[in-house]
Order: sequence, then structure tokens, then C-alpha cells
Amino acid sequence: MSLDIIEMAARIRALGDQIVPEAIEGTAKLYGPHHEREPYQGVTVSRDLAYGADARHLLDVFEPQTPGAARPVLLFVHGGGFVAGDKHRPGTPYQDNVALWAVRHGMIGVNMTYRLAPQHPWPAGAMDVGAAVAWVRAKIGSHGGDPDRIILMGTSAGAAHAGAYAVNSRFHADGDNSGLAGLVLLSGLYDMVTAPGNDLKVAYFGDDEANYEAGSTLTGLAKTQIPLLLVLTEMDPPEFQRQTLVLLEHYLKRNGRLPYFVHMMGHNHLSSTMHLNTGDTSLGERILDFMALHAPVKR
Repeated sequence: MSLDIIEMAARIRALGDQIVPEAIEGTAKLYGPHHEREPYQGVTVSRDLAYGADARHLLDVFEPQTPGAARPVLLFVHGGGFVAGDKHRPGTPYQDNVALWAVRHGMIGVNMTYRLAPQHPWPAGAMDVGAAVAWVRAKIGSHGGDPDRIILMGTSAGAAHAGAYAVNSRFHADGDNSGLAGLVLLSGLYDMVTAPGNDLKVAYFGDDEANYEAGSTLTGLAKTQIPLLLVLTEMDPPEFQRQTLVLLEHYLKRNGRLPYFVHMMGHNHLSSTMHLNTGDTSLGERILDFMALHAPVKR
């Protein structure tokens, strides 16, 4: 089935800019027919590998069946508002499509999941990303990956967790060394102090202002030495748009230039990842451009 990008953009816009069940399911139904289904040709999938002691400390590794030179690694952190989400939705192509896209473009794909609020509040998510990065650095060589070329990518709450890991050395297994060759953040929240109060924010950060300050990555990301790619979509909810623009402003003020930035027209909070590994290359090509500078794919 061919994918008409112009028609798809119109249908995405019609779903609105709120993260509600109708938009989530509507977006998934739009892209579902355009995805590969298991078994994935030429790809070996190792599921539910444990990177820690908790039942949700699991990751899936996607690698080519034909061995070759060590590949860069894309480690993906899903979203879910701090209280939901998983690395794989059985019966659907999500989030497999992200790791599959990575393999189809010369990488090793790793999808991780993490502990959820309110049972596991701040900083559980950042700690879990740290444990997953440490696992990848130690183990990915046996799956054909290069531990010195890890790109960490998170979306929504996953972007918050990935960003918090990246800018806080206390979550790094190797002190100041994050172990990352690059950081890709899609539609995240970076300033929890000014983020509107809601049940999801309270579920993860509680009602202590100190946690909001500790969980904010605005200052850290503005001064990070890790190569940074920020992604925002046209139909993201207003708060996600505001937060990304504030981060860009802070980065520009500190560095005199912007980080690598992609504004995805015709996409929403969900389609930014759901479209990967389809005929729509609007983000995939930009990630490859970013990687060419910081974690090149060797062909």
C-alpha cells in the first residue's frame, strides 16, 4: 500500500493537537497498514533481555541476521505520560517500527521500557535509562553493535527521562561520561517548574518543588556537550511546543547558535515515531544526517 504523505498530513491535522485516545488510536490506524509485520525479514529480534532487577527492566534488540562490521546503536525510550507505555504493543507494529527503521538503515535497534509512576516516582526513569545505557555499552558488541556509537532517542515522557539521564552525571555508570555519541529528543518537557500542574506531573514528581527543579533539564541541555537533535511536530500540544521553543532560546543564548532542530509539519505527538519505517522519511533522513556527523553508519 502506497503512502500519500499529503493526504496523511491532512488526516493527522484533522485529529487535532491533544493527546487523547481518539488521536492515539486514529494515528496508529493511519500508519498501521504501512508497516512490516512479524516475522521481520533479515532481522533477528531478541526480546525481553533484562538490564536490571525490576520486572520492567527489559529491552528488545534488533540486529541484522547477516553479520558485518560493528554498527551504531539507536536506543529508544518510549513515551506514556510517566504512568504508561511499553517497548512493544503486541499485535501492532509499535514500537518495533523504530528499532526496525534503525536496522534497515545500518544500525542496531534497541527498544527499552522502564518503571512507571506513581509506584516509581522521580528519578526512577532517569535511573532506568542509565542502567539500560550501561547494559548496551557492556553487551551490545555481542549483537553487532558499537558501544562507542550509541544514540539515545526518547519521545514525550521518554524524552524527559533521556534528557534527565544525559545531563545528570549521578545517573552515569562512568562518572562524567554519559556514554552517548548523540541525543535525540522528540516533543519532551524540559522545565518541570513552569510545566502546568496535572495528575501525570504529580504522579512522577510529586508535589515537592525541589523535585520539579531537580527534574528540569533546561539548563543542563542548554550547556551539554552531547550532540543534540531536538524534534517538534506541527500538531504537538501547546505546552510541548512552548517548552521546546524555550529550550531552543536557552541553547541559543548560551551557545550563540541553535542545536540541530527538526520541525515536522503534518505530524503530531504520536506520528513522530509511528511514521518511522514507512515511506515517509521526514524524520528518518534528518536523524541519518545528524548521525553522519556524530555516529556515522559505515557502509
